[in-house]
Amino acid sequence: MTDSTPPATSSTTDNLLGVPDGEAAFAWLRARNIQDIECIVPDLAGVARGKMMPTEKFFSGPVMTMPASIFAQTISGEYPEDDERFQHNPIDGDLYFRPDYSTLTSVPWETDPTAQLIHDAFNREGKPVETAPRNVLRRILKLYEEKGWQPVVAPEIEFYLVKPNTDPDYPLEPPTGRSGRPEVGRQSYSISALNEFDDLIDDIYDLSERQGLEIDTMIHEEGAAQMEINLRHGEPLALADQVFLFKRTIREAALRHDMYATFMSKPMSNQPGSAMHVHQSVLDSTTGMNIFSEPDGAETPEFLSFIAGHQAYLPFVTCIMAPFVNSYRRFARNSTSPVNVYWGYDNRTVGLRVPFSDPQSRRLENRVPGSDCNPYLAIAASLACGYLGMVKGLTPDTPKSDDCSGLAKSLPRGLPEAVSLFEKNEDILDIFGEKFVATYRAIKYEEFETFMSVISPWEREYLLLNV
Repeated sequence: MTDSTPPATSSTTDNLLGVPDGEAAFAWLRARNIQDIECIVPDLAGVARGKMMPTEKFFSGPVMTMPASIFAQTISGEYPEDDERFQHNPIDGDLYFRPDYSTLTSVPWETDPTAQLIHDAFNREGKPVETAPRNVLRRILKLYEEKGWQPVVAPEIEFYLVKPNTDPDYPLEPPTGRSGRPEVGRQSYSISALNEFDDLIDDIYDLSERQGLEIDTMIHEEGAAQMEINLRHGEPLALADQVFLFKRTIREAALRHDMYATFMSKPMSNQPGSAMHVHQSVLDSTTGMNIFSEPDGAETPEFLSFIAGHQAYLPFVTCIMAPFVNSYRRFARNSTSPVNVYWGYDNRTVGLRVPFSDPQSRRLENRVPGSDCNPYLAIAASLACGYLGMVKGLTPDTPKSDDCSGLAKSLPRGLPEAVSLFEKNEDILDIFGEKFVATYRAIKYEEFETFMSVISPWEREYLLLNV
């Protein structure tokens, strides 16, 4: 989080992160002559929903409202059918949205001065909406708070740059860099491959800085024109907000350079998938010390239970870590993507990696989430696994020190199987709430049915004349 003092008008950082009230926000907006505000809300897919408002109307009008159905919408814009568990409100009444002024920042890619502001959802009685992703994460963080714990996370987001693709029947292709040639081989950590897109990367850094978004590092990943951005560690809700805003920023920067940036988990069949690895540690809220380390630097029982919780519960929340049918194409054996819930020290072939670090930085890296996940929900689900492990005193199995990329253990291999596990686990139902589980389940089954209505090229290739 940045300093709560509003930046001077001459600052290149056009954000107001940390400012608590509307009066300071109004002064900040007026100083920059910002006429319009994007009032945005992340839905269950992580898509930005909302309204554009003139600044004067925003501060003079009533609380913003939108239909409750925005949290029951599939990625294709449809709505699930009602069943015995999911009951959609037939009149689609309004929800009420309150601004979180700590998220106020500029929209630096807009031509006219524009701001963006993330909102939280409440019902008519003023209670947080159970299906709103920010509220889901807050629900999990409250459990930690009650134990005197403060979780800390650091996401790593992978994405691909691709040529513009306006016909979904055609496969995606890597874009052309400044050399005039697209990448054909894999270029892990290559500086020259990264330099192919210098102008675009400069724009990403510039647009991010102007929003107060902090990039720790950027690297070229294994795939052709595949990049990874690492964010600095911090409070989970703030980091989820950053991932949400980063995705918007990177897509807009790519469009400036006649490219698409995609966070699909597996956009090209001959290239590796894209992940959102989440590093996690937990501090004592009173002392600020990492509860994963003893005073002498040794591992604590809480750390091992945190790992064990992930081993026990990740299969039941995989549908959040891998939310779409495409997500499961990333879970391929003998690849760099995890196919298991084994754990090990500095071992990238397991789903749960413990990086080497000093005791205060001891952490667990969850390598299961894909970059297509909703960051609020994925971070909430990962922390929920660790929480359950600690409160139940679970014990992990033996750490793996060999290559486990060909070993599968427990993770579901498709969306229907993953959703079935999610809705049947009593601990998960209790920690996420029946309303959220029922809604998420209904959305994912509806998305799967929509997917099943489309005939793929593979079916035409191998079934058309052979069966």
